[in-house]
Amino acid sequence: MHLKSKLTQSELTIGSWITLGHTAIAEIMASAGFDWLVLDMEHSVLELNEIQTIIQVLDGKQCPAIVRLTSNHPDQIKRIMDAGATGIMVPMIKSAADAKAAVNGMYYPPRGQRGVGLARAQGYGASFPVYQQWLESNAVIVAMIEHVDAVNAIDAILAVPGIDAYIIGPYDLSGSMGRPGELDHPDVQAAIARILEAGQRANKPGGIHVIEPDPEALQQRIKAGFNFLGYALDIRILDSICRNHLKTIRSAL
Repeated sequence: MHLKSKLTQSELTIGSWITLGHTAIAEIMASAGFDWLVLDMEHSVLELNEIQTIIQVLDGKQCPAIVRLTSNHPDQIKRIMDAGATGIMVPMIKSAADAKAAVNGMYYPPRGQRGVGLARAQGYGASFPVYQQWLESNAVIVAMIEHVDAVNAIDAILAVPGIDAYIIGPYDLSGSMGRPGELDHPDVQAAIARILEAGQRANKPGGIHVIEPDPEALQQRIKAGFNFLGYALDIRILDSICRNHLKTIRSAL
């Protein structure tokens, strides 16, 4: 089943983040069984040529590649999708207008305003009609809800046709509320609860990025009602395993 179909049916999916450019990282994480992987252009040094190479690896593993953009700019959306991404994760969606701009950047006229080019996604020019059909049936747009303005406009954002899911950026959200990093503060938790309730009203799948590789924390988010969850990221998984294993080894000496 395609990722878009899973989202439409509000099926639980668990993904993770890639910030390191080596294709082996992507291959290992896809083989582990994540439902999707985010290639992070916003907070890493990944470049577009690396992104396309990683997408090719993930395609081979039948793992959907979602690219977190640096901004909600149609030129970047166009290039990412032309490289063959399954979808985009758009930072700092604060309003319905922002959400509509992302949809316009993703889809060709008359639905959107995306310019037509022939690249990897279109079979290097050999299969543009096939890609047109694929785009309508399979492309995914994830809105990042990470600002208090977005919380105040959450119902309007989630009502925009073409927004397939949302994910909360807890650190930026707390920062926009004047409490950077205070994720457990009652005001921040209330904002997260408000987003979750709006998602359930709209029957829109959504979740939050559980930064640290902590299965218990992930389970708590699932029990809370989230069903589109980011679990850790490559560097945190690697760092955590190295530190914990060495701690265990040295404590036994």
